[in-house]
Amino acid sequence: MTTPLARRECTIPLVEVAVTEFDLACLPETGAVFDRLLALRPAQIVVDLSACRHIDAAAIGFLLDVHRRLTRADGVLTVREPNPRIRRILQSARLDQVLPVVVGDAATGSPERPGPVAPPVGRAVVPGGGGGSRRPAPAGQGRARRSAEWA
Repeated sequence: MTTPLARRECTIPLVEVAVTEFDLACLPETGAVFDRLLALRPAQIVVDLSACRHIDAAAIGFLLDVHRRLTRADGVLTVREPNPRIRRILQSARLDQVLPVVVGDAATGSPERPGPVAPPVGRAVVPGGGGGSRRPAPAGQGRARRSAEWA
């Protein structure tokens, strides 16, 4: 008879990561950062996509893998502030039904979907890898913020 695995307690409550490039070209570098983060056994990882302009299928698969690994350790992965285009991609991939996607002013705590988001403790920017360049957004097209009222 085998003994059940002992539960590891979380060593830190929250890790926030701002991702600026999120596609196949940067996944090796991003994966290495997340491997180190997951080794810390955080209670929650918040992936801030507010500065991210592109996401592809490989990045969505990566998020699902991080979600699976974190859930096994009793942690939560939350995606915060995706721009409207990325939000539509996440919705069409049904990622928003698997993990919390928070949209709205994080300071006031008005998420589109409620999630266990705590105030950020620290920030780490994961630079994009690969040699591809991204075009800047046309002038006057900032990211839209939407808040929802919850009963």
